[in-house]
Amino acid sequence: MHTHAVDPGLPDLGRRYSRDRWPSVERTDEKTGWLNYGDRRYRQIDHRCWSPDARMADMDRDGVAMQVISPIPVTFCYEADPAGAAELAAAQNDFFARLVAEHPTRFAALGAIALQDPDLAVSELRRCMGRPGFLGVEIATQVRGYELADEQFDRFFAVAHELGALVLVHPRDEDLPTRMAGLAMGFGAGMPIETATAAAALLTSGALVRRPAVRLCLAHGAGALPAIIGRLDKGVQIGGMAADSAELPSRLAGSLWCDSLTYNRTALLSATEVVGADHVVFGSDYPFPAVPDPIDHIVAGLPAGLKDQISRTNLERIYGALPRTGPHALSAAGGDG
Repeated sequence: MHTHAVDPGLPDLGRRYSRDRWPSVERTDEKTGWLNYGDRRYRQIDHRCWSPDARMADMDRDGVAMQVISPIPVTFCYEADPAGAAELAAAQNDFFARLVAEHPTRFAALGAIALQDPDLAVSELRRCMGRPGFLGVEIATQVRGYELADEQFDRFFAVAHELGALVLVHPRDEDLPTRMAGLAMGFGAGMPIETATAAAALLTSGALVRRPAVRLCLAHGAGALPAIIGRLDKGVQIGGMAADSAELPSRLAGSLWCDSLTYNRTALLSATEVVGADHVVFGSDYPFPAVPDPIDHIVAGLPAGLKDQISRTNLERIYGALPRTGPHALSAAGGDG
């Protein structure tokens, strides 16, 4: 449930929406390029970001049956003009739809939306979920400083529930504080803390009570949420909530999902305790350097039943049987993602 892709032909929005920063792909040769954000180079990328053949070669090598592809968070552009962001989201989703249509047994997708305008987001969500192979959408942990728990997003989440869409919550570099600048701090601490903050707001605000059964998946093993869940419980109890309340954060957390991308067995097992072993799916961050090496590191050492749940059967319980394609065909639901 957690891999990334980008259309090398992203629309040039800078001319019509010149006051905003937009992503673009600058090709340096057939197989490499830069993903730019506004006038700065954001990260170096290669053809695995856009070439299904390159991705499938890696999948076959690693024994991955299927990938669920999703946007790179810098392309969300929540600070930009909503109309331009919606146009960008639609273009990305068209690209994902082409990959899925060409290789329906190897790829599924999570789409992009312009969540700074919930009405536009709902419209694009409906368009995504009407297309073959789309399981849901990917969003950030906050939108222009507003928590996902904010009531302005209630309709979006209601429609996500109506359509059976999974919503992957992924932190963005742009939302991290200055003190989290730098790769080690941002990647290692900033992103998991940002995810946990978004989750904490959802768990303590009443948002999950207003939005029962919405399928929310927290990236990176739910971030730092497992480490703070006890404090969240104590915090709401200090505020007057009964210890046996059904709205205790640790009880509401059982409605959340997360991926397996923790790089640590203890952290992964902690995540399974918080959201439940039946709510964890395999994640890799492919094709970026954060991919575990080997790809099933940590997951491979789990008890067989738990490994199968994370790698395949948890998703199959929602979406039905998934393909088992490739020379090795690991039991890998959403495979690399």
